[in-house]
Amino acid sequence: MPALLDFSQRPIRLLIADDDEAVLDAYRQIFTQVMAAEGDHLRNLKAKLFGGGAVGSSPSSVLFETHYCHDAEQAVTAVREAAGSARPFSVIFLDMRMPPGPDGAWAAAHIRAIDPQVDIVIATAYSDVDPREITARVPPEDKLFYVQKPFHPHEVRQLALALGRKWEAESRIRQLAYYDNLTGLPNRVLFLDRLSQTLELARRHRRKAALLFLDLDNFKRINDTLGHGIGDELLKTMAARLSNCLRASDAVGRAALEGTAARLGGDEFTVLLSELSQEEEAAIVAQRILDALSKPMCLGTHEVIVTPSIGIALFPQDGNDVESLLKNADLAMYFAKRTGPSLFQYYKETMNATAVRRLTLENHLRRALERDEFSLHYQPQVNLSTGEISGMEALLRWQSQELGNVSPAEFIPIAEESGLIISIGDWILRQACQQAKQWHDRDVPLPRVAVNVSVLQFVHYTFVDMVEQVLAETGLEPAMLELEITESLLMKDPQGADGILRALGVQIAIDDFGTGYSSLGRLKELPIDCLKIDRTFVQGIDADENDRAIASAVIAMAESMNLQVIAEGVETPGEANFLRAKRCGEIQGFLVSRPLPPEQAESFLIQHVRSPTAWNNGKIPFNHPS
Repeated sequence: MPALLDFSQRPIRLLIADDDEAVLDAYRQIFTQVMAAEGDHLRNLKAKLFGGGAVGSSPSSVLFETHYCHDAEQAVTAVREAAGSARPFSVIFLDMRMPPGPDGAWAAAHIRAIDPQVDIVIATAYSDVDPREITARVPPEDKLFYVQKPFHPHEVRQLALALGRKWEAESRIRQLAYYDNLTGLPNRVLFLDRLSQTLELARRHRRKAALLFLDLDNFKRINDTLGHGIGDELLKTMAARLSNCLRASDAVGRAALEGTAARLGGDEFTVLLSELSQEEEAAIVAQRILDALSKPMCLGTHEVIVTPSIGIALFPQDGNDVESLLKNADLAMYFAKRTGPSLFQYYKETMNATAVRRLTLENHLRRALERDEFSLHYQPQVNLSTGEISGMEALLRWQSQELGNVSPAEFIPIAEESGLIISIGDWILRQACQQAKQWHDRDVPLPRVAVNVSVLQFVHYTFVDMVEQVLAETGLEPAMLELEITESLLMKDPQGADGILRALGVQIAIDDFGTGYSSLGRLKELPIDCLKIDRTFVQGIDADENDRAIASAVIAMAESMNLQVIAEGVETPGEANFLRAKRCGEIQGFLVSRPLPPEQAESFLIQHVRSPTAWNNGKIPFNHPS
């Protein structure tokens, strides 16, 4: 059912099948002339009693919309067409015997297979018809009725009226129970029931099926910025586009039967493909859905583009029951969303292991702070002109009691997604400032300590107060602290970022510069001290002309803006010498040193005092300070 039925002022749709034209004429009189005359008579009586003039005849379609046919096969065809156009009949009257073709019982059985909800009335003039036998052939008993010919007009009319209103009430209840009120698509309850039936049929007939799990990318942003009203309109538009995708005329479209799309809740949708000849057909449908749902749409005065991410699970190899197939399709969708917007992904067995690993990491990560499992390592930053140490970047390390050493590349994204990065980031800042202050008090030379700041930290309303509190408690001079933030963070809220950065009075570096989409005009207005060239550009300098061009452009731009430049990920003398030739200010990477625990970092700094370029071993010619 592609949309919710509208019952307001809707007539009762009747189908009447009888081979006798005289009987059909009798039906016509019952549902037109008699009804209209009685209706007019009642209305005229009310007018006399309560005032007002007499009324004229009104059309009979106010209560009934009747369709007539002459045999059982025509009746079955009419029901099939009505169901296909989403305008099902409420009540069907069938003559028991309609020679020379099949009888009414045959028609009732075929009609029940097409429309399980319709009420069927068998009309017969013969006493040898056993209602119990027909009921056994055409269940359920409470939806099959009988009238004996010749029947009284009021008997038939009132039966049609009562059954029609009953059908209407049952349809309302079904819609509330099984259909999403906003989009008109089947809801989770109905979808799971249909999925169970589809898998049972596929198992019995050894057919393939596919489940597509859809989630809208950044839907929450639409709700938060434009309001839930616009969000609801977007969901309705997406549902309509999704339904249209499944009504396409090609072979794959026909495999996706009407009503196989559903809304599970929120911005999650599913599509069930019940008959696949090849697994690749699921990808064709998925791509069609991506193309249709990713088109711009006008919602009120706004034009928005929202893309879906789709996960695909195949029956039987990806799941042999409802729960496992749905879980694996959802998991594949999650991997598609992590890869990038507007993508689909087939389920793979390795995803389960990855998901379990992620869940395990998140659970242990939540207890890592209280268990004191985190530590900071410090990586030196070197002045390329003199070879002197210009700073240290604080980098988080995690030694779990159960999992051992966990890579930051693995746990930092989980901390970001789970929101744990806020408390972890506060701990990092406090520890780094305490360590820098201790070194300063022991005359260990360290011009600055750099700390990475996540997006969630930066936009949190307590961020400025937290930084100021840490500086005050540790006694570290603000000028010795450098906060590294991403350029994408600045572009999300440049006005707010400007105010926060100016309020802090610390040094600011733009981390991973070149990987975002900065507005250079806006960038020069912000209180920034340094740009850090991302390691992906540095590590290709020796062989890639494009990387050399990008690095050279960033260095030249920073110089024109009076900004310092640090190149990350420098590992070879060739990379360092190229950057030095282009007048890059500082480098950081394994060529200088790996990240060091505090004791080793302190030794490195002290050794630097005795021999400023001891780490170099003559690999890079420096201008030694006088």
